[in-house]
This record gives sequence, structure tokens and C-alpha cells, in this order.
Amino acid sequence: MRDEAEERIGHLYPKAKLTDSSTANVIAWIWARTVTCPNPACGAEIPLANTWWLSKKKDRPTWIQPIVTGKHVHFEVRVDKTGPPEPPKRGRGAKFACIVCGDTTTDTHVRIEAMAGRMGVRLLAVVAEDNRRRVYLPATDLQVEASEVPRPESVPDTEIPHNPRYLTTPKYGMVRHSDLFTNRQLMALTTFSDLVGEARDRVAADAKESGLNPDESESYANAVALYLGFVLSKTADYNCSLAVWYAKEDRPKNLFARQAIPMVWDYPELNPLGTIGGTWSGSVAVVVGAMTGLVATRPGFVSQADASRLRIDGTVVVSTDPPYYDNIGYADLSDFFYVWLRRSLGVIYPDVTGTMLTPKAEELIANPFLHGDKASAEQHFERGFVRTFTGIREKQAHGIPITMFYAFKQAESDRAGTASTGWETMLQGLIEAGLSVTATWPVRTERVGRARDIGSNALASSIVLACRPRPDSAEATSRRGFIAALKDDLPRALREMRQGSIAPVDLAQAAIGPGMAVFTGYSRVVEADGAEMTVRTALALINQVLDETLSEQEGDFDADTRFCVKWFGQYAWDETDSGTADVLARATNTSIEGLQRGGVFRAVAGKARLLSPEDLSDSWDPLTDVRTSVWEVALHLAKAVTERGSEAASALMGAAGQRVDLDAVKELAYLLYNICERKGWTTSALLFNGLGTSWGDLDAAARASAGKLKPVADTLNFDEEQA
Repeated sequence: MRDEAEERIGHLYPKAKLTDSSTANVIAWIWARTVTCPNPACGAEIPLANTWWLSKKKDRPTWIQPIVTGKHVHFEVRVDKTGPPEPPKRGRGAKFACIVCGDTTTDTHVRIEAMAGRMGVRLLAVVAEDNRRRVYLPATDLQVEASEVPRPESVPDTEIPHNPRYLTTPKYGMVRHSDLFTNRQLMALTTFSDLVGEARDRVAADAKESGLNPDESESYANAVALYLGFVLSKTADYNCSLAVWYAKEDRPKNLFARQAIPMVWDYPELNPLGTIGGTWSGSVAVVVGAMTGLVATRPGFVSQADASRLRIDGTVVVSTDPPYYDNIGYADLSDFFYVWLRRSLGVIYPDVTGTMLTPKAEELIANPFLHGDKASAEQHFERGFVRTFTGIREKQAHGIPITMFYAFKQAESDRAGTASTGWETMLQGLIEAGLSVTATWPVRTERVGRARDIGSNALASSIVLACRPRPDSAEATSRRGFIAALKDDLPRALREMRQGSIAPVDLAQAAIGPGMAVFTGYSRVVEADGAEMTVRTALALINQVLDETLSEQEGDFDADTRFCVKWFGQYAWDETDSGTADVLARATNTSIEGLQRGGVFRAVAGKARLLSPEDLSDSWDPLTDVRTSVWEVALHLAKAVTERGSEAASALMGAAGQRVDLDAVKELAYLLYNICERKGWTTSALLFNGLGTSWGDLDAAARASAGKLKPVADTLNFDEEQA
């Protein structure tokens, strides 16, 4: 297929001419969208570039240098460790500085230009391959002319749904799926799409010649075509004008780094006939790798159906990852791939490609853009949830719980405190369906290093809820009774979660599980006025008890640590007057002098502050330290994990374990993360979350090397005054 495509469209991808007059295959063309400068006195073309970097490889840093001549700008390629000038991008949105006059566009100006069809493109550089090495070359007229191909016929010209939360390109004039690709990319994808059908026919003919009967031949050919459709999907993910060039690794990155189709201003146009990731051959390798990883031990069956109308019997076990309220518009996003699959496989699989776009109306998410407003969307989600899980509860295999994976958080604040909208609506649906939560576990299911992290609605783990039908004998309780039960059960559940090394970022969300296990175990919880407690109020109370439980741990810490925790909760790493520090030190039974000897505090010239991780020395040795606190160990460990890696951190943990209770250090990491999250201190939250997340691995490594540690007894000065 690749060779056949080269016969048809290879002329669209000319080789690049190198400085020695030899030629090399082009890997990619680096483009930037353009608009006219809004300054009437200027009117120059502004390249909407996020960065000038082409490669950040240490041995050959390469970047683009814009050269201004009058009102014209051309671009040169430089190899220089000094790095490029500041790029045009200025902050969030479509704000770009004009290279000629310095004026900055507004988002509105760029939108107007784009919607009017006046957004252009400019070739910035060409990426070629010479002796298995990336070579970056300036743009040439020949390469620009090669890209100017007519728009092919029979392209996916469907309209992109209105959902600005996940689909931002329509705001900039890219309103149809075909608009997400250059004409040359459309030519390549339609060529490969046509070849899927041709290859399918050839496979069917070969299968018949090999002796398979007609039905077997058709089924075999259809299966091969389906896998080739997967390859086309992977290719489209990279061969669109919304991919990005990853200068750190000299390679392209695909569009779907997260569940959204965001606007992209500069992009690589790959040569799809090459061999790197994202090309046709590279995509074949990915799909083959995935398929060969599937080992069928017994036949399976998959069907597309409406979950709320499933016809199942009492032998079915249900384990599901339900929709996350309004967090992800899967149907809207799926259209990007569906339009190409339909073009390639519509004749083969007409039953599942019968609509122009994916069905949307029955999708069980709270999409206000589809249902008119937020209230209607929430009602659609909740009613659908109740209907679905009522049916599942009635038909689930006897004695086996329904398990649900949930990896989403969304917080809202109101007078009742902080609650989670997604959880609230889902849990309300479970309760109305007659289910109660009987167990919860955090499970590591999410890839480390995703684009989404602490600042988003993502969890590092999934939370598994085990649900069973609520027994008819379930009793009612009062608000006071519910809170008392929470205080009995939640501390134990939190200890178990920490022992399982759940990430601190996930602890509050994971605590909803055991908290709701208490709440849903009752037939109803009655407020003081006789009204039934809402799920929102229950969630707020669970968060309240969680905060109280974490705060109560302070009493188990040493005096220096108690001081540091209280100070940190007020001032973080900021400086304030020494008088405040002296009052707090006396209240926590320590002293400023002792805290300074302990290497955790600094007081000079009437000002005082906690030592931050940046202030700590990498040469600190807990075995020779004269005054070691849980706080000091936690900070040094967190810094070591972040800056020096797990090997250095585990060695430090092994030594520190001879001076302090490591369980207390771990509890402190969770407490400090909780404080940072409430205060919105993202950088410090990342620090303590990193320590809590890696604790299990560090502890195992420290225990493995415990026999190599030197004895601590000879290093302690027992006469040192600790007050």
C-alpha cells in the first residue's frame, strides 16, 4: 500500500537539496499560520509561531532566525547554543507580536481574520534526513510549490459539532473536519483510504485462491481491512495541521495528546511515505504491535449497544468505566476518526457506519451544548444513569458486585462546602438505582507523565467502586449518626490507602469511596429538619472529616515538625516577622534557636521563614545530623525524589529511617499535599505528591539495602539539648 501510494502521489513530496548539492528525503515541513498585523501603518504578515526551536539536542541545538527587511520577513536556520529570539506568541489565546512593528494581536483580531478566510500559512523550515540524522533547512520556493495541490474530491466535509470546551478550531474558521488538514494531507489520506478498499478486494481474491470458501474469504478480507482502517486512523492523528513538532526529541507529536481538538498555530506536515512515527509505515508498525500483543485464550464477543437497554441474563458480571459527567465529549471527538473510517469501511461495515457522524443524542454525558442548558444536560445524565444501573442491578450475576472505575474529579464550592459534581450526579444515580458502595480501591491505571496533571481534573489512579444491591433491612440514621460513623470508618480506610501508596493527589477523591460506603449503607440519612440528606451534603461532610483526620495527625509529630506544619499552613515559604515565629515556637514547645539548629528555619534581622527545598543541601546526612525532625526528613526526601531520582532518595530514606519514624514522614507528605491543594500552591503540591506517589518504590529499595547502612549509635550526641 505504501509503495502503491508513492506511485500515485510521490511527486508531491520532493527531496530537499543539501548544502553540498546532494539530496535527501524530507521528513517534515514546518509551517506557521499567518495573519496581517492589525497596525494600519504596518500591515506586515505575522507568523503565528509558538516557538522558533527546531531541535533542542545538546550536540546540535537548531532554531529559526527571522530576518526583517522592510515589511518583509524571511527565515534562516541557525545551529547555535545561544538559542532563538523570543517567539511571537504572547500569553494565552491568539496573542502574537508583529516581528516588524512590535504590535500585538488580540484574540478577536485573529478570529475575525480567520473566519473571513484571511488566515494564511508560511513555510518556516524543512526537516530532512541525511545519514540517519535530522537536517534542518530553510524553506525554498520548490518546497512551497510542491505543497500547492488542489483539494481532492470526496473528502470528509462534515461539520464539526459545536462544543467549544473540547473543539476550539471552529472559532478560527476551521469548521469542517476537512479543514483540519492541508490539501496535501487530504490527498494522502484519501489515497490511503481508497487503497484500504483495493487491498481488501485483493485479500479476498487471494483467500479464495488459497482454498477458503467464499464466506471465509470475505470475513478474512474484512478483518484485514478493519486493521488497515486502524492504521489510517493512526496516520490521520499525525498527518493533520493540528500536530506539533517536538523539538526536544526531533520528532512530531500527534494531535490527541489529550481528549480535545485544540487550535494549533505552528505544525509539522509529515511526509507520509517516510518511515518515522506517524507515517503510513510507522502506523502499520504500531497497529501490528498492538495486534500481536493480543493473545486469544478463548473466543470473545463484542457488540455495540445502548447500555441502558442491555438484554443480559443473571450470569453476566458487569465491570465498567462509566462516562465522566461532562468531562469528555467522546462522541464529538470520535468524529475525527469516524469520518475516515466511514470513508474506508462504510461499504464493509454499513451497520456501524450508517450515520454521517457518530450518534450523539443518547451519549450518557452532561453536554449542555447538545441538551440546551446545564440543568437539562444534568437531568439527561442522571436519568440515564439510574435507568442503566437499575437494569444492571436486576440482571447482575447473584453474589458478585458491580465494579466501576472512576478517574475524574471536579470540584465546586457552595455553602455546604466543597463537593464533586461528577461524583455527586453519578452517586445519586447509584443510590436511586438501589445500589450501595461496599468497597473501594485505588488502582494505578493512568499513564505517568500525561499532559494532564494536578492542575486538571485528572487522577493519577482510578478509583474502583464495588457496588451491591442495598439490602431491604438497611436502617435510617441521623446527620449526627452519619458523621459519627464517618469518624469511625474513614481513618482506617485512609491508613489502608496510604499503605497502598495511593498518590496524595488522589487521596481526597479516593476517600469519597469509603465515605459513600457509609452513606449508601443507610436507607436514608435524615437532617435535623427532617429532610433527607443530599449527596452533595454527604460529599461535603466526607471532605470535612477527611481534613479533620489529616489535621489530627499533627499531634503525633515532634515539636519541630508541629511548628513547621502550622507555619507552612500560614506562610508557606514566605518571610514574616520573628516575633510571630517566637510566639508559635513557644506554643508548640520548641524554640527558634532549636529550629535553626535543626536545619529547617531561618531567623535574621527580625525576619523569619521556613527553609525551602531550594535552601537544602544535597550533602545532608541524617546519620550525622545533630537535630533531625520528621519535617526535615520529608523535605530532603521530596527534594531528592524531584531533583536526584529514586536511587538517591531511597538511599537517603534508608539512613533517615534510623533517626525518625518513616511512617510519620509519609503521613506528613499527605498532610502537606492536602494543605497545598486547599491553598492552591501547585508547585509545592507537586513536590509532596511526588514523594507520596513514589513512597512504595523508595521504601522497597531502602529495605533492600538496609544491611549496607552504617550503625547510627556512634554518630548521635545524646547530650545535645533538644529544646
